[in-house]
Amino acid sequence: MKSPISYVQSGSYFLTSFTNDPSEAVENADAVYTDTWASMGQEQEKEKRAEIFTPFQVNKSLMAKAKEGVFFMHCLPAHRGEEVTDDVIDSSQSIVYDQAENRLHVQKVIMLSLLGKK
Repeated sequence: MKSPISYVQSGSYFLTSFTNDPSEAVENADAVYTDTWASMGQEQEKEKRAEIFTPFQVNKSLMAKAKEGVFFMHCLPAHRGEEVTDDVIDSSQSIVYDQAENRLHVQKVIMLSLLGKK
């Protein structure tokens, strides 16, 4: 599995595309990224959003349509069984915990920057 850092070091570029078809979206993806269907403050819309977004659930079947070596990412917290299934978020393709750890360090640097410290 090629790491994201090796992509950057090799001079590869990243392409973002948009589609309404989850199978098409993962076809040549290097990473599959999802988020919660209802954020804080949208709790009253949870059922309606679940009905709309269920076809977009990231599950083993969808990930199998992606190319070999695809990463799964999520900004957390994840609602298991909703936007992502356990077998995906707990798989070797998932880098959500590394992602969260890296976000912590980036946030610390941003705070130091804002405070004028180097």
